[in-house]
Order: sequence, then structure tokens, then C-alpha cells
Amino acid sequence: MMGIIKGKPLCFVIDTTGSMADDIATVRLVTSSIINSKVGTDEEPSLYILVPFNDPDFGPLIKTTDPEVFKNAINSLSALDGGDFPEMSLSGLQLALTGAPSNSEIFLFTDAPAKDVHLRSTVIALIERTQTVVNFMITGTVFGRRRRSDNNQQQQLSRMGSSAAQLYRDLAQASGGQAIEVTKSELLEATNIITDSSSSSLVTLLQAARSPGKAENFTFTVDESVRNLTIYITGSSVDFTLISPAGVSQNSANMTGSLIITSQLVGNFRTLRLNTQVGLWEIKMVSTNPYTLKVVGESSIDFLFDFLEVSQGPFGGFGLLENRPRAGVNGSLSVTITGSDSAILTEVILVESSGAGKVNGSVEAQVGGDFLVQFDRIPSVEFVVLIKGQNSNASSRASTVSFQRQSSTSIRASSVTVTAADSDSILVPGIPLSVPFSVVTSGAGGNFSIQATNDQGFMSTFPSSLSLETGRSANGTVNLTAPSNTSSGTDVTLTIEANAPGGNDTNYVVLRFTVLRTVTDFTLPVCKLLSKQSNCSANCSVSMWELSVQVTDGPEGTGVDRISLRQGNGTMNTSLAADNENVTLVSYSASCCSPDVELLVVDRVGNVGSCFYTVRTTADNSTQPANITTTTSSPLPTAVPVVSLSTRTVQSFLLCLSTTVLGLGLSSEMGIN
Repeated sequence: MMGIIKGKPLCFVIDTTGSMADDIATVRLVTSSIINSKVGTDEEPSLYILVPFNDPDFGPLIKTTDPEVFKNAINSLSALDGGDFPEMSLSGLQLALTGAPSNSEIFLFTDAPAKDVHLRSTVIALIERTQTVVNFMITGTVFGRRRRSDNNQQQQLSRMGSSAAQLYRDLAQASGGQAIEVTKSELLEATNIITDSSSSSLVTLLQAARSPGKAENFTFTVDESVRNLTIYITGSSVDFTLISPAGVSQNSANMTGSLIITSQLVGNFRTLRLNTQVGLWEIKMVSTNPYTLKVVGESSIDFLFDFLEVSQGPFGGFGLLENRPRAGVNGSLSVTITGSDSAILTEVILVESSGAGKVNGSVEAQVGGDFLVQFDRIPSVEFVVLIKGQNSNASSRASTVSFQRQSSTSIRASSVTVTAADSDSILVPGIPLSVPFSVVTSGAGGNFSIQATNDQGFMSTFPSSLSLETGRSANGTVNLTAPSNTSSGTDVTLTIEANAPGGNDTNYVVLRFTVLRTVTDFTLPVCKLLSKQSNCSANCSVSMWELSVQVTDGPEGTGVDRISLRQGNGTMNTSLAADNENVTLVSYSASCCSPDVELLVVDRVGNVGSCFYTVRTTADNSTQPANITTTTSSPLPTAVPVVSLSTRTVQSFLLCLSTTVLGLGLSSEMGIN
């Protein structure tokens, strides 16, 4: 409820087409290794998620807290031939992004291009909303697998593969992940990143991407709380020189120096494990090819952030911004430091992801330990959030220690705003749900293309475009329909996007709905006594009694879901009637020392009835014929809509709740009602 979890979720999205047999075998090994080493420890994954995909299918999403269930799901995967060469990789990723908790890390395994490239902007929107890191484990060439082809086909596959690889690189960069390109025989060696990333205390100190590559110097600060300092570099022909806080240097041509403990190069992916030293580090990168740089470590100190907008409510203040912030204008950010009660935020900087541009914010401490940061301008290009601060440390010679952290996920600002009107969050199977939305732009007007997608593949209709003028809004409606056989409790995430003319500016709104069937059954299950036999005597321990009961939910009911014993120490068996599956037969036998039995009967929508029988005799002043007494409770829904609250909202609620409970306790002690 508070967003505090024992360990990070372990989430895999896996291509299951014919050429992926070796990859799936590697995933099995990695899964077993992680589970066997972490189960029972503080690093045990809090959740396991698996999404398979091929062509034309993807899913289902398997989510469990049981590691054995997850291992069995991985072990049951089989590599079968798909349809066309491209696969439904983005559909599988979309399902994982909507099913995993925020701030998760996802690993996608494939050797094929994406067939569903139209979901690119949807996936980026979900990455931004959930601040999830996505790593692509790309084997082979992604270009020409499975089929023999002529020269023209080979050229077409090469172009397709080049485009596919770039798509995966772009999505990885947007999320703060890696696009790791290796041969199938190298995959196991490259999966060390999965084990590293499964640490719940992993933090990002620095991240940058350059395309095209260029020579550039980067600095990062390492504080005393950081351990297992690691650098990840992706790209080909990338040289670097590393300089420690003590001024000692080591370059990529010399892997035997004092700064680098171990170095590993697999495909386009290099891992450097450093000799952790506190202070300011520098790394000089030299390459004309595109590259990414990421510096991580393990530490208890990290941060959470949300962009804010001025609240339109009666009390003013700020509200959480549910999509991209506005570009080129002032903006506000809420920052929470986690893992330390004494940490103080001193700087917050918006840093361009692929450049040197920076925007500094003004930091103001708030009641409760949060910080409000205000910027006079939100960058118009992709950026990350970099924070710097001071933390008191009793074990350090200095009274305070400087620290630095950076967001993994890149953020984009927009001149487009998409909002959805308040609508019912319940989706009834077979009945279209209308979701009104509006789009406004502070940039140039024109025809804005509209796209609405959902992670369950439910049918939807929406306008393909809206005509906008600068500063004026246009309205549209998405009609979403769940199939009539959809199970109650199914969650669906709807993403509505508006793209400006030219496709260079887009924004979105992400909405979540729950499928609930309309409850029409308000009748209680009923019991009918078929027979009762007993030979009870004065010595109850040597005699038995038994009965047979017929249980139904009535002609208009949804059917009996379960029957249990509320009272009685005997043996109960149930079976469906041979001539009527809506009738459940119950047989019960018990010692005469246990003369009473009460059956608890629940139907499929939660109506509850109880049926009571006894074999007590007149001598014990409890004689009564076998009878049925039915008690009821309010019908229970089969699913409950989920209300999404921020961590700070929940914290405030719990604080108020604990204060109220404490007050009630004190009042009770003082004799006050």
C-alpha cells in the first residue's frame, strides 16, 4: 500500500518463435540462479511477471509472488514457428508495462523486428508514466533469421533489421535501459546485468547517450553509502579514460589498473566493476559511433519525483501532472528523498539526455520532508532529472556527505495537452463505454492525429484526427468495448495520444478501467434436506449420524461457487447432480459427539447463505427437526475498482488514521465516548 516492497519485481517479456529455443533455455538458467540465490533474503523479488509473444499472439500476462509458479511458467515455454518474420514484441511489452508496478525493470528477449511498430509512442508513454526501465536482449542479428531468401529479400530484411535495432535502442534509451546486441552463444554471459539489476537498492548516479558519438567528459559523485560501483557502456569502438577522486587514471587500452576490478565485453555491451572510492569521478568518452553510458551502484539513498500542475480545485495548491509537462514554460517538481531521514536536497537540474543543456531549479523544503522545486523553463528536448544533496553521516569524518542521483527514465515536454473527462472506471462486458477527452495546443494548430490503444486488445472506436487552433481545445470520444465473455476483475489500460502535424510533438493520457459484470443475482443459495439418519446413543463416541442435502442457487441464480463448514467436526463431500449441473449434492457424516452442523454456501456473485442441522434429542432440551436457517450478508461484488493514489497521499491518509486511532485510544482510557 505504501509502495514499500521487499525486493524488485522480476519481469521477462520473451519471444517464443522457433529460433528462440536457445534464448529460452538461457532464461531458464538465469531465472533459477536468481531465485535460488535470493529467495528467503531481503533481495528476494517481490513479484514475478512473464509475458510471452510471437506472431500473431502475445500474452497472457502471468503475475505471481510464488517463485515456483514463475519457474514452472518459464519451463513450460516452448519455441514454435511464428507467422511473418516480425513479431508482436511491442504488444507484449505494452502488456508488461501495464501489469508491472511502477519503477520496475523489464527484460525483453528477441531476435526479430517489431511487427507492431505503431505502438512505439504508446510504449514510450507507458514508460514515462510508470518510470520503468526496459532492457532489450537482442540475439543474432535481428535481421535475417529463420528463412532462406533471395537477394532482394535479404536487402529488405537488412533494412528492416537496421530499423528494428534502432527502434529497440530508442526505447531502451527513453527508459534508461540497455539495448544489448549479442550472438546466441554470448547471451548467457550478457545476462549478468539481470542479476545486477535485481538488487532492490540499485541507484543511478549518471546516464547519458550520444548519437552520433562524440568526445565528451562526464563527472559523477560517489558517496559513502554507495557500494558495487558499476559502469555500463553500449556501442562499438568506444574508448574511455577513467579518473578517480585521487587523480589516478586508467583507460580502455589497459584493463589491469587499480581502478577497474573486473571488465567484461560481450557483443556491444561492456561492464566495468570499479574499486569504489568516495568523491568526484570523471570519465572521458571518445567515439564517433553512437554510445550510451550508465553509472550505477547500490545504496539506500534514492529519490522519487512527480511533475506538478496548479490545481483547479477550490483549495488551490498543486496536483500531480498525469502526462508530459508543458515545454518552454515554467514548471514545478515534487521530490522525495528515500532511505535517509537526514538527507537535504541542495540542487535539482533538468539535464538534456543527448546534449549538454541544463536548467537549474530553485529548491524549497516542505513540511513532511518533501521538496518543491520550481523551474523558470522546462526544456523542449528530452531530459532527465539530476539531484544533488547532503546527508549526515555519523561514521564519516565530515559532518555531511555529498551525494548525487539521476532519474533513469527520460522525460519529454510537449506543447500539446490531453485530458480525459471524469468517466465511470467500470467496464461492463459487451456494453461500449464512452470516454470523452479534449486536446489543446500552445503551439501551431492544424490536424492532430489521434490514436487510442489498450493492452487487452479490446475493440475501440475514436476519431482519427482533430482540428485544432492555437490555444483552443477540440473534443473527441473513445468508445471502448470489452467482449461479452470477459471475466470480471480484468484490468484494462487505455492510452489516448494526440500527435501534432509532422509527428514531432505528442502527448497522452493513460486511463485504467476494471471489467465488472452487472450483478443481477440477489437471491441467496438454498438448502433442501434429502435424508438424515442417526443411531446416537448415550455413548456418543461409538455412534454416528449422517445427512444428505441438495444445494441450489435458484432458477435465476448464477450458481453455487463454494460450500464450506462453519460448524461441525465431521466429513463433508460435494458433487454435482448427474441430471442438473446447477444442483450440488452434499453428504455429511459425523460422530454423535458433534451433533450440530452448519453449511456456509456462497454463490458466484458473493451472496451468502447458511444451513443449520442438528440431531440433538429432547432429553438435552434441544430437540428440533432437521431444519434450515438462512442468514444473509450483503451481496459481494466479484471485483473492486482500483483507486490509484500517490505514495504521499497514502502516507497522509495513514498518518491521519493512526492519529485518529491514537486519539480514540486515549479517549477510551479517559472514559470519553
